[in-house]
Amino acid sequence: MRKVIPVVTAFGAEERLLGDVAITERELRCAHVRTAVLAGGEGPPVVLLHGAGEFAARWFGVIPALAGSHRVVAPDLPGHGSSGAADGRLDADRTTRWLDELIAQTCAEPPTVVGHLLGGAVAARFAAAHPDRLARLVLVDSYGLTPFRPEPAFALALAGFVARPTERSRDRLFRQCVVEPDRLRDELGAAMTAFETHVLATARRRRQKAALRGLFTRLALPAIPEADLARIAVPTSLVWGREDRQARLRGAEAAHERYGWPLHIIEDSGADPALERLEAFLTALRAALAEGGGRP
Repeated sequence: MRKVIPVVTAFGAEERLLGDVAITERELRCAHVRTAVLAGGEGPPVVLLHGAGEFAARWFGVIPALAGSHRVVAPDLPGHGSSGAADGRLDADRTTRWLDELIAQTCAEPPTVVGHLLGGAVAARFAAAHPDRLARLVLVDSYGLTPFRPEPAFALALAGFVARPTERSRDRLFRQCVVEPDRLRDELGAAMTAFETHVLATARRRRQKAALRGLFTRLALPAIPEADLARIAVPTSLVWGREDRQARLRGAEAAHERYGWPLHIIEDSGADPALERLEAFLTALRAALAEGGGRP
């Protein structure tokens, strides 16, 4: 299936259109997973990997900003959004193969991969295993650099939402994810309402719950071994919200010191700077797309 759509209409916020940027919605088979993909723009390819419990259209502020100068590819992770469930074990090897086949089908040259939270853990593991397949790596509040040890209030809110996804438990979790939830809702209006509605709807799907069990247990909870991170040979940058309560800043600071990866800190932001502080995030992302990263 192929059709040109405004990215944000993928979850109903029709008033925030993409102007002249044509985005194509496609369905691919990657590692035997039916995978929904948004793609558009021309130029060096950038692959955007979202976090746990999200979907490709959550990049609604980023895709139009990049598509004027880059080929942008944003998939739904296995079991998320409109992507199908994985048939069989969803572990690090299977997920790495999924990303490898996605890149092969959507990118004419090695892309930059931008991974957020769980998507960052997927991207970092892929970069360690297949450095020749990437041009560079950008980790945004990424899981995997340290063991998953969020602040207690976030852990409690997350457990409550996973166990019983309701509007109340979603809102309790959202308050732990962002610094100023009321300001964000006022600023984004109907787009934010649509985003939250879609998050709740997908959280109730059986295939997403199953995918999260596999991905979270095998990719997010354990730290990526330091020896694997040290093997990442492509330029790598870190973009982090200073107030992140789940993948805390000290882990990014340690990686910055250990591997020499440039670190861009987004002030007044929690774990989702692309949502909370879009302009600051885009400034940091554009810098990351232009800079080298890592020790010589």
